[in-house]
Amino acid sequence: MNKKVLLLLLFLCGFSGFAQLKTYTFSEAEQLEQQSPKPIFVFVHTSWCKYCKMMENSTFKNTEVVQLLNDHFYFVSLDAEQKTPITFKNHTFKFKPKGQNSGVHELAEELGTVDGAITYPTFSILDKNNTILLQISEYTDAKTMITLLKEAATFH
Repeated sequence: MNKKVLLLLLFLCGFSGFAQLKTYTFSEAEQLEQQSPKPIFVFVHTSWCKYCKMMENSTFKNTEVVQLLNDHFYFVSLDAEQKTPITFKNHTFKFKPKGQNSGVHELAEELGTVDGAITYPTFSILDKNNTILLQISEYTDAKTMITLLKEAATFH
């Protein structure tokens, strides 16, 4: 019985692909980018955003999306309400309190602001000069993400 269960699990794991999205910190992505240039994909989200959670649990679990991100980008996940300072491109970004138990990280504002307002979820793709190549501020399903990633992979 145990062998059958083990074989079934191995089959299911192999069948589903279980592609693992490689995630990096900003400093890791910056270092790797210098050695092997690739755009940096930054996913700006919060813990309370239901559309962010939907992307984390569906779009970023899609095997083709994962493969494209792993092959052509350095993926960084940025919680917009994280309080830890982040040094990126020789600048230290900090959390800015905006009231009791609320606020936003400066780097999230920098990368997640569209038309004067920060929106969740937002993702930005940065080139080696820290220029935003592409910025989308809405829920993006796997099919749309695949198209966007294929297009963005040709930018660099």
